[in-house]
Amino acid sequence: MRIKNNKSKHFTKSKKYISLIKKSFVYEVASVTPITEAINLSKKTGNKVCLKREDLQPIFSFKNRGSYNKIKHLNNTEKEKGVIAASAGNHAQGVASACQKLKIKCLIVMPETTPEIKIKAVKGFKASVILHGDNYDQALAHAKKLCKKENRTFIDPFDDPYTIAGQGTVGKEILDSGMDFDAIFVPVGGGGLLAGISAWISQKNKKTKIFGVEVDDSACLAAAMQAGKRVRLKSIGIFADGVAVAQVGKHNLEVIKECVDEVITVSIDEVCAGVKDIFEDTRVLSEPAGAVAVAGLKKYAARAKNKNLLAISSGANLNFDRISYIAERSELGEESEKILSIQIPEKSGSFLRLCKIFGKSQITEFNYRMSDSTIAQVLVGIKIKDLKTFTGLKERLTSKKFNFKDLTKNDISNDHLRYMVGGRKISTNNERLFRGEFPERPGALLDFLESLGNKWNISLFHYRNLGSAFGKVLVGIEDNSANNKKLLKHLHKTGYNFSEETNNIAYKQYLK
Repeated sequence: MRIKNNKSKHFTKSKKYISLIKKSFVYEVASVTPITEAINLSKKTGNKVCLKREDLQPIFSFKNRGSYNKIKHLNNTEKEKGVIAASAGNHAQGVASACQKLKIKCLIVMPETTPEIKIKAVKGFKASVILHGDNYDQALAHAKKLCKKENRTFIDPFDDPYTIAGQGTVGKEILDSGMDFDAIFVPVGGGGLLAGISAWISQKNKKTKIFGVEVDDSACLAAAMQAGKRVRLKSIGIFADGVAVAQVGKHNLEVIKECVDEVITVSIDEVCAGVKDIFEDTRVLSEPAGAVAVAGLKKYAARAKNKNLLAISSGANLNFDRISYIAERSELGEESEKILSIQIPEKSGSFLRLCKIFGKSQITEFNYRMSDSTIAQVLVGIKIKDLKTFTGLKERLTSKKFNFKDLTKNDISNDHLRYMVGGRKISTNNERLFRGEFPERPGALLDFLESLGNKWNISLFHYRNLGSAFGKVLVGIEDNSANNKKLLKHLHKTGYNFSEETNNIAYKQYLK
């Protein structure tokens, strides 16, 4: 999705940030990070692509800039009370490192789903840590409750002028480098980094376009732009935990409306492909949030050539156990792997006929289950060089009269079907299928089963997680009630997000 912004010609709200950025204290803790050319990305996109390497900061993220600048500006009374913050990781490290340097008491509330690497890093700065809730918003509510109870000073992760100014030093460094860019791509969570960078660049260099990039399952800025005001998302995905925010900041939106040209949303698969791109050019393993800007740049580059483009590589605090998931999903994000469901006759020689059509194509997986005595369904993963190659394969399948469906973007196929074994349910008249998510924390499955109760029988269950903060769940439930809304209503009461997939083609062909 792309949302263009009719940005203001007058810098009413953003004007003050020029002086605030100039007076920032960030270089007491932050480094002036390099801008490096991404040679592989440049070749891939047909543009000159560069990365602003905020992953090289001492805390492996840009967050030390804004948090230190804010805390440095606290008065003595505010410092003496001690500070508290809520964070999924990088802001927490920025606050904790600032407090260690300035000798201020520090308490951080982090979601229980926070990657272990970030929790350890925060504790390494001698900060106290409390784990609470499944996401940032739940941690934030608890932090504010503790803030009031213990009379501490709250440090907002993005919605504060001093924080915005600290992040804005990234924009100043980009222009100070003397390099000219046609467009700059900035990841968006609450909007602090985007507001800071755009405030400086839009007032100092009107030729350069500024793009905010969000993950589509936590696109609070895009929602605000469409509504014309700040809105709070009802639910957010937190795989890219560093940008998983339900509502853009008030101060941030004021600046963004004046200074940003466009907002782009990207999928998790596209973000994973961005992680791979950054690794291939830098040998650094970016965290998902750190690759969001690259994913947006690639989306823009599909309609632009011979441009000078810059993406902010914003962080590298990656939990190692997420690597397998990222590697797998990056193939889909790059559209270099396709998943096909192909119907073949249940007779000798059928597999051979099918494989001859694939020729020398690289088969990534091959799943088979007999449907009945006459036909079989085959689920095939195929690596492709480009879309032209895939088009040719589909034409060959059609000419040989093979019925097939492209399940590449089918969530059930990608998250569950490829990894499930076993047969079909013999009687399926009363089975309904639901897809949902569980937070990756102890007791999540037990909590769900207890909340479901014993009114319904579970006829199918598959859970899979490769390091994501939320694991994917597929559940079949036998429903004999006359009112089909009753079960769905009950599932929503469990507190987990579920959507019905009983009519999903992957379910019908392989599991029903």
